Amino acid sequence: MNDISTNAAWAKVRLARHPKRPTAVTLIRRLFPDFLELHGDRLFSDDPAIVGGLATFGGRPITVIAHEKGTNTDEKIHRNFGMPHPEGYRKALRLMRQAEKFRRPIVSIVDTPGAYPGIGAEERGIAQAIAMNLREMMRLSVPVVVIVLGEGGSGGALGIGVGDRIAMFENATYSILSPEGFAAILYKDAEQAPQAAALMKLTAADLYGLGTIDEVMPEGEGLHVDPETGYVACEGFLARALATLSGIAPDVLLHQRYDKFRAMGVTAAARPTGGSDETQD
Repeated sequence: MNDISTNAAWAKVRLARHPKRPTAVTLIRRLFPDFLELHGDRLFSDDPAIVGGLATFGGRPITVIAHEKGTNTDEKIHRNFGMPHPEGYRKALRLMRQAEKFRRPIVSIVDTPGAYPGIGAEERGIAQAIAMNLREMMRLSVPVVVIVLGEGGSGGALGIGVGDRIAMFENATYSILSPEGFAAILYKDAEQAPQAAALMKLTAADLYGLGTIDEVMPEGEGLHVDPETGYVACEGFLARALATLSGIAPDVLLHQRYDKFRAMGVTAAARPTGGSDETQD
């Protein structure tokens, strides 16, 4: 692995984690000034690591769901550094089902190192909560638009990340786990995270090239330096995505979403040469 590609990938990781990078609440205030937050999963409690509620965009009602990391020490602790518990994912699913009932498109903003791996989260079923969201988001009959704002970490990101259109900010990352975790597994040395980052194909450019995401949103000098450039790009992406998706019939939307995710990771050599997906093992 050459130093240029290694340094470039690791630089993106560091920018995605930059302490001054705007968080989801800041983005929501800019794009959806009439946002009304709703709380609770109706089962256990409210999880501050996931924010959700109602808003309008372009004159139409939408539901917004987002990971929130917090902006100072006290707030980061309160938000658990953007790492949701099971009740966060169950709150998100409650709001998604509400959105479907009232035919509101869903905008999901991803920014998390991953779901919280603590004992309490395990006891309350974090894996089941994420798995349930994956299944139910595939079944939603309303448009779902996903924005990866900073870190898109593992199942914690996927728990609100199944969408019809997915875009990443230029310096965001999206991966199966952190580079440190990857390095600890591959090299038995977390200090080799920069080398691992280059192998993981976690940057927006990488994932766009692989067809995992639909658009890369430019940031100018970086969201922490020039947030307005990124906000304008995000606004444009949302307007285009929602305009396109709103004209698609629900049954067609579901088929297209299924096909989108079914095709991820399929190389030309691995694609079946005949028959339908249903007849292939």
